[in-house]
Amino acid sequence: MQVERVRIKGIPALIWGPPSDRVYLCVHGKMSCKESVQGLAEIAAAKGYQTISFDLPQHGERKNEDRRCDIWNGIRDLTTIGEYVFGRWAEVSLYACSLGAYFSLHAYGDQPFRRCLFQSPVLDMELLIRRMMLWFGITPERLAAEREIETPIDLMTWDYYQYVLSHPVQMWRIPTRILYGARDTLQPLGTMQEFADRSGCGLTVAEGSDHPFMEPGDEAIVHRWLEENL
Repeated sequence: MQVERVRIKGIPALIWGPPSDRVYLCVHGKMSCKESVQGLAEIAAAKGYQTISFDLPQHGERKNEDRRCDIWNGIRDLTTIGEYVFGRWAEVSLYACSLGAYFSLHAYGDQPFRRCLFQSPVLDMELLIRRMMLWFGITPERLAAEREIETPIDLMTWDYYQYVLSHPVQMWRIPTRILYGARDTLQPLGTMQEFADRSGCGLTVAEGSDHPFMEPGDEAIVHRWLEENL
């Protein structure tokens, strides 16, 4: 498959597929990278779309960066990539996964995407942080006092928690389809359903799948969902 490597203001990115005036902008999740969207890019190319993907801070080619993969750096990088993409393609759609969806909700609410696909999106970060506090025995008072606490999942910071509390996800007006695994332990089905109802999104629930969609049979589920919705 045709793949072009580019750097967008220092951010490594890939442009997949033959030239087209239509493109999918892809934002990967935590512990992933820009190469992870190859399957989507192949389906998109068959439907006449190019795909552009990039590495978030501390991921892929940027794994040794000092800049953290947090909401502020995420919004900054998504804004940079968005400006590049909307300046070069006539029609832009969005695919975002997990943490990438959370960043997208905060960076792209006013962008004129034609459509949006969210896979295992983090929609309620406050709930996720509170679950992490319970998992690792951390109280808000302790986090406020220590400011930063390392956990087996990620560094938990007081500033990030305060941002989340003061910036809940509001209305999302872009036509959107969501793929969610019913065994997801990071976000409950009720959160997905409430967001879908409020924003007019289509919701597909894969009964036997977990958040990463990496168990046997999950690849076929994701492939079918992409084929139906791209």
